[in-house]
Amino acid sequence: MAFISSGYNPKKPMEDRITDIGPQKFDQFYPPVIKANKGKWLYHEILEPGILVHVSETGDEVYTIRVGGCRFMSVTHVREMCAIADKHCEGFLRFTTRNNIEFMVDSKEKVEPLKQDLASRKFNGGSQKFPIGGTGAGITNIVHTQGWIHCHTPATDASGTVKATMDVLFDQFTDMKLPAKLRVSMACCLNMCGAVHCSDIAILGYHRKPPMIDTEYIDKMCELPLAVAACPTAAIKPAKVEFEGKTLKSVSVNPERCMYCGNCYTMCPSMPLADTEGDGIVLMAGGKISNRISMPKFSKVVVAFIPNEQPRWPTMTETIKRMVDAYSNDANKYERMGDWAERIGWERFFDKCELEFTHHLIDDFRDAAYYTWRQSTQFKF
Repeated sequence: MAFISSGYNPKKPMEDRITDIGPQKFDQFYPPVIKANKGKWLYHEILEPGILVHVSETGDEVYTIRVGGCRFMSVTHVREMCAIADKHCEGFLRFTTRNNIEFMVDSKEKVEPLKQDLASRKFNGGSQKFPIGGTGAGITNIVHTQGWIHCHTPATDASGTVKATMDVLFDQFTDMKLPAKLRVSMACCLNMCGAVHCSDIAILGYHRKPPMIDTEYIDKMCELPLAVAACPTAAIKPAKVEFEGKTLKSVSVNPERCMYCGNCYTMCPSMPLADTEGDGIVLMAGGKISNRISMPKFSKVVVAFIPNEQPRWPTMTETIKRMVDAYSNDANKYERMGDWAERIGWERFFDKCELEFTHHLIDDFRDAAYYTWRQSTQFKF
């Protein structure tokens, strides 16, 4: 009856309904040619690195130029993108899930002017604002997390490590000369909002020490039961400690159970996890989510620890470049990095990539469900 008294008419449920709450309906942002041909596309081709054409059964075509974009963008940079879209694309553009920007035009004649405009725009230092590439058998943008800019639990930076890595892999972004596409992802800590568990190469920030406890302030700043309950491995328990002649409520951490996730710090600022010597980077390799040729794979740890060497992380970038070069020189066509490693054997993978193998890298993951559940849409008769 409350709905009736407020004016709701069950016989006409859409009458006077407010519909502008939340995001706008997606199809109003389609370019006209895409809206007119939805569900009618026959095929697409990559004409050159970063430039695609989609052809409809109606004969209409859409030409797309993909350019690299950074995860954190200034307002002026976004406004420049919008100005380019207004000039060449009737105001339409889109972002890919890997933070690339795609400008779309409806005729081949519009491609070259757009391409020249994008190539002409440079930062004051001389680097390209809108590098064209990221398609086909190459490296597209690196998906990454917040890092030291926004997040409170990172073991390394995101924007810095990704910028340094893309600088050494830039040729593979603008070319399509790798055996297959190669996806690089980055997450700043084990909570992994960067999806590094399934990438060809993954950069993972890693804490190696349990949280510190600020005994003086923890009971004043934190709800101790929340800090205890936040731990997924039950490594935290309530404790009483002596401080300056007083008995204070606090917590204790069992380092053998702690997995350094930082959940406790999320609930309690008096349990900081960041540590200059303990924090660093793990490199993983061989994962993918594609069903093509072989089933999806988890990434495996291939470098157990690299210290943070900001601002350019030279050890990390040199190691990643070595892995990409070894893969590029030795893999078969269409072979993803994990497929290549499995074909030649992981022992030879370490040799070819010049990586040291230690006991920390032994993959002892065991889960009956992982081997018995159907993980793939592939069918084999």
